[in-house]
Amino acid sequence: MTNLAYPEVDIRRSGQRFATDIDWLDSHHCFSFGRHYDPSNTHFGLLLVSNDDVVAPGSGFETHPHRDMEIVTWVLDGELVHQDSEGHNGVIHPGLAQRMSAGTGILHSEKNDSWRVLGGPAHLDPVHFIQMWVVPDTPGIAPGYEQLDISDELARGGLVVVASGMERHRDQRAIHINNKYAALQVAKLAPAQTVEIPQAPFVHLFVARGAVDLEGAGLLATGDSARITASDGRRITAQGGDAEVLIWEMHASLG
Repeated sequence: MTNLAYPEVDIRRSGQRFATDIDWLDSHHCFSFGRHYDPSNTHFGLLLVSNDDVVAPGSGFETHPHRDMEIVTWVLDGELVHQDSEGHNGVIHPGLAQRMSAGTGILHSEKNDSWRVLGGPAHLDPVHFIQMWVVPDTPGIAPGYEQLDISDELARGGLVVVASGMERHRDQRAIHINNKYAALQVAKLAPAQTVEIPQAPFVHLFVARGAVDLEGAGLLATGDSARITASDGRRITAQGGDAEVLIWEMHASLG
C-alpha cells in the first residue's frame, strides 16, 4: 500500500515499447516481457504485462502454461479463440470482457483460427487485442474463466468497469478478478468527449486507438501510455475523432 501525496505523470510513447515481430505476430510490450528485460521497467502498480498484439489469420499462441496470474484480454478488432485445460472454450470479440485465472496452474491456447477450432466461418483478417496480467492477492486459487459481452454498456459512453476485484465495484463490474486492489475500466470516446480518470495511488492509462488530451500532460496518441502516481482525478478528452482508452486503477503496488 502507499500514501503518495503528489501526482506524477510518466508518459511512455508507443515507439518506446519493446517489440516482438515474427512472421505471425506483431507485439508491443509496455513492460519487460519474454526476451525483453529492463530491470527498471518490470511493472507499474500491480500491472505486470500490457501487450498490444496483432496475430495473423490461421496462427496464434499454441498451448502453454500459466500459474498464479489474473489475465484479462481485450479485443479491439477480429476474433480470438480461447481454449484451456479446464474445458473452457470461447471466441473473444470486441466488446467482450474476458478473464482467465491461472491459479494453481492452467494450460491454454489463443488463436486466430475459429474456423478450424469451432467450425465457424474462415477468418482472413488479423486479430488485434490487448492482454494484461495482474497478480492475484491470494496465490494458489482454483483456475477459472469468465466472459461477458458489455457492448451495450460501452455504447452508452463513459468509463465502464470491465474487470475488478474491488468491493465498491461489486454491482457494476462486468467480470471479477482476484485482486481487491485492482480494476480495469474502458471508455470508447466520441470526438471531444471527456471522462475523469479514477483517483488512486497508481493509474495506468493506455490509448488503444485514436488520441486523447491528458489534462496537464498533453496529447497521447495510439499506443501511448501514462503511468500516474497519486492520480488526482484529472480528465482526458478525445482529440480529432473517436478514441478508446484502457485504464487500470490500482490501490497497491508490487514495490
